[in-house]
Amino acid sequence: MMRTVAEPITPTVESVDRALRLLQELAQHGSGATLSDLASSTGLPKSSLHRTLGALQERGFAMQRDDGHYLLGPETLRLAFGFHDRLDLRVLLRPALERLRASVNETVHVGVLDGASVVYVDKLESTRSLSLTSTIGGRNPAHTTAVGKALLAWTYPTEMAIAGWIDRYGPLVRRTPKTIVEPGGLARELARIRSEGFAKDLEESEPGVRCIAAAVFYGGATPTAAISISAPRERLPHGAMSGAAALLIRETSGVADP
Repeated sequence: MMRTVAEPITPTVESVDRALRLLQELAQHGSGATLSDLASSTGLPKSSLHRTLGALQERGFAMQRDDGHYLLGPETLRLAFGFHDRLDLRVLLRPALERLRASVNETVHVGVLDGASVVYVDKLESTRSLSLTSTIGGRNPAHTTAVGKALLAWTYPTEMAIAGWIDRYGPLVRRTPKTIVEPGGLARELARIRSEGFAKDLEESEPGVRCIAAAVFYGGATPTAAISISAPRERLPHGAMSGAAALLIRETSGVADP
């Protein structure tokens, strides 16, 4: 068998790696760091750090205060926020959806919160029969769905916050006999979601259909989206929810903050 010889690390690659390490280190110092601090934390010689910092400053990725402390530069934020504004959730989350459907062979959704509603931005159908009213671009009342409740739980993380949301968008509509429409009941359910890490829809949006969902965080404390698994009641009994939720949480955590 022919052995593959590893390519040597070139000086160019070393300099790129040094710059990336330095950016990661600067990100840990919101108030800035001295050259000595950076040398101590990275193990790099001050002469190399000084040259790298100079290159980063020239491109706007680092800046230096009058007291000599170095910080991340405005170009770093511009790129990060620009990317976030143009982020295509379908592209980002589609691999997770495909893995989930392959694992459980049930319908999976991606939803985002828009006022009182959850809007579905992607969906992969189960190969087994399941008729759902959800469509890409379609809406459902957020409090009736697992996707919506997963988003509400962290977008409005206190009783006062969710009470304000209900005051603005209420009263809570009843989609099925099992829909939670009492404000206190919804607040308690959202607290459970924050504690356990996933939301449940126990036929609260459509009779005979159950869902579980977990929020996706990308760049902040407020969720960007949520992913759900939907199945007929008989294919998602209470006993199966914990296992499916663990799989769902693992997938949503895998696309969390880069």
